[in-house]
Amino acid sequence: MDSDKSDVNNLQVLHEDNHLIIINKRVGDIVQGDKTGDKPLSDITKEYLAKKYSKPGDVFLGVVHRLDRPTSGAVIFAKTSKALARLNKMLVDKKIDKTYWAIVDGKISEPQTLIHYLKKNPKNNKATVYSNQTEGAKRAVLHLEVLRHLDRYTLLEIDLETGRHHQIRSQLAFIGHPIKGDVKYGFRRPNKNAGINLHARKIAFVHPVSQEEIEVVAPTPIEDTLWNIKDI
Repeated sequence: MDSDKSDVNNLQVLHEDNHLIIINKRVGDIVQGDKTGDKPLSDITKEYLAKKYSKPGDVFLGVVHRLDRPTSGAVIFAKTSKALARLNKMLVDKKIDKTYWAIVDGKISEPQTLIHYLKKNPKNNKATVYSNQTEGAKRAVLHLEVLRHLDRYTLLEIDLETGRHHQIRSQLAFIGHPIKGDVKYGFRRPNKNAGINLHARKIAFVHPVSQEEIEVVAPTPIEDTLWNIKDI
C-alpha cells in the first residue's frame, strides 16, 4: 500500500476526544507496522493528529486492538498513556463490545451460536477449527443474526464472545459459509480489491476516563457495491 498525504486527508474519523480516536479502517490498511514495510494506519493517524494540532514533535498514539488487513471498520487508538492502559485492561476484561457485519457464501436462515476450538498456525497465519476440545486449541464463541439475504449471499451481524485469531473467518468457513473474498478460508475467488466482506460495524464501551457511554458505528466501504445496503 503506497501512502502519501492523501491518506491523512482521506482518514475517516468516527470519534475523537482528548484521550482516544476511533478510525474507520479501509480495506488493505494495516493497523500496525509489519514485515511488509507498508505504512500502517497508526502512523497515518499520528500524521493526522500532528497536522490537526500543529504538533512539532512525536505524537503519542497507542494501538488498542487490530483488524486483519483485508477487513474494514472501526479501530480504537489511544491518545494518552492513561487511556491506553485502561483500554487494554477493558479489552482483557471484555468490556469493549464489538459488532461485525459479514457477507457470507450461501444462505443462513436462523440465528446461531457457534462454539468451536481454534488453534493458530503461525507458519501460514491461519486458524484451524475443531468441533471438540483439542490440545493447544482455545474455545471460541460467537453469536450471529441474519440481517438480510442477498442473491447468493447472506448478510450477518456477529457479536464476539471471545476474540481469537481469525475467529469469525475460520468459524464461518467451518460451517460451510466462508466470507466473500476470503480465499484463505475457502471462498472460491478473491475480491477485486483483495479484501474480504468482513466489517467492524460497531464499537460500544464506557469511556476509560470520562466514563461516558461511547457507541460508534462505522459506515461500510462505499466502493464495494455489495455493501450498498441502507441502514437496517
